[in-house]
Amino acid sequence: MKNQRRSLNNKRSENCLDGQNKDTNEEEKDAIIKRQLRFQDLLISISTRYINSDLSDLDTLINSSLKQIGQFVGSDRSYIFSYDFNTNTTSNTFEWCAEGITPEIDELQNIPTDFIPQWLEVHKKGEAFYVKDVSLLPDDGPYGLRGILEPQGVKSLISIPKFKNNQLIGFVGFDAVKTCTVYTENEKDILFVFANMLVNVMQRKEHEDQIKAQEKKKEELLVHLSRQNEQLNEYAHAVSHDLKAPLISIHTLITWFIADRSTDLKENDIQQLNLVLFNVEKMDFLIKGILDYSTIDRLEIPDTEINTNDVVNEIIKILLIPNHIKITIQDNLPFIYANTWRIKQVFQNLIHNAIKYCDKEIGQIEIGCVDKKDHYEFFIKDNGMGIDSGYFDKIFKVFTKLDSKSASSGIGLSIVKKIITYYSGSIWVESEVGVSTTFYFIFLKNE
Repeated sequence: MKNQRRSLNNKRSENCLDGQNKDTNEEEKDAIIKRQLRFQDLLISISTRYINSDLSDLDTLINSSLKQIGQFVGSDRSYIFSYDFNTNTTSNTFEWCAEGITPEIDELQNIPTDFIPQWLEVHKKGEAFYVKDVSLLPDDGPYGLRGILEPQGVKSLISIPKFKNNQLIGFVGFDAVKTCTVYTENEKDILFVFANMLVNVMQRKEHEDQIKAQEKKKEELLVHLSRQNEQLNEYAHAVSHDLKAPLISIHTLITWFIADRSTDLKENDIQQLNLVLFNVEKMDFLIKGILDYSTIDRLEIPDTEINTNDVVNEIIKILLIPNHIKITIQDNLPFIYANTWRIKQVFQNLIHNAIKYCDKEIGQIEIGCVDKKDHYEFFIKDNGMGIDSGYFDKIFKVFTKLDSKSASSGIGLSIVKKIITYYSGSIWVESEVGVSTTFYFIFLKNE
């Protein structure tokens, strides 16, 4: 009976122990799961900060995350190294140390990778290099792995490789100095995610720096081009101004010579002298065009509200309009905010061209405007000779003209385009050869 009772009691004790072990295992599993969830939450928090933060102080951001991760996994030192395979070295670039732990970053610069062949080989495979207990490593001399780690007080460590564009560029590591640290497979996976986050945020910083550098170069180039353009305009203005005086003298002298010697000169001589006068006038138009072109963005007169009907009517009064050409002007042309001289240049050049290239017995020119939502669309339409579509873009370039026999400078339309562009508008032409031509230009509303 006693033996039976003893046996029964033993079975009851075993059952109790089994129950306690099951409870303990469940508690350990719950603790592990909770820790993993906290680790994941920490990683999400760091990732959010990486995404939302200004990267101008990236060093502080990275050091903060090294501290957070290091404290969570129980390491005493966390760090980032970069590999340089041109020199076959590795250098410590970031480091966090727990209180009382000696920093090693200054001593760990340009370390030959030959000192850590096992370490490097594992990283090249994309795996974590994990040493549970440094004291168990083979004693392979002062430059062996144990000989490097023990002087730093490292008891255990883990290092996670960093890859950029499938190329190994470095690693992030965690040293345990006070006690050995054990890492689960799940924690290793999370550390790999952290390593990728570091690569991404550093790459983003590189891209931002590149963009800033490009923008700086662009600004410097624009300033340089602006200065060159200003100098060129000043030079063109000065040269053009100086050329006008001798041209006037040449024109005057030849005119006087023809008048004084009209009875003595042969018809061929007069034709040749008239050709000289024609070319002098042509040069004068060219110089005036250059002066006007260089003056467009140098005017110091402020913009004002302009009645475009008044501007067009003033231009019509000063232009020589043949009797066979009729000009129709829309009554309600809008008020715009601009410089009067510039707007006169636009309308004068476009109307003059419409008159000049009219080849019909009855010429018709229509000037109007359509009120759009945020801009005005002006048009100057004629029933002249038209323009071939192959010249639509060319005619707005400086010195381009379709008629080489006239004294025109070939600058008129380029002046128009420069003025419209100056006011952030656009200009284009629609035409059918032998039928009509319409120039359109957009002028933004001043609201």
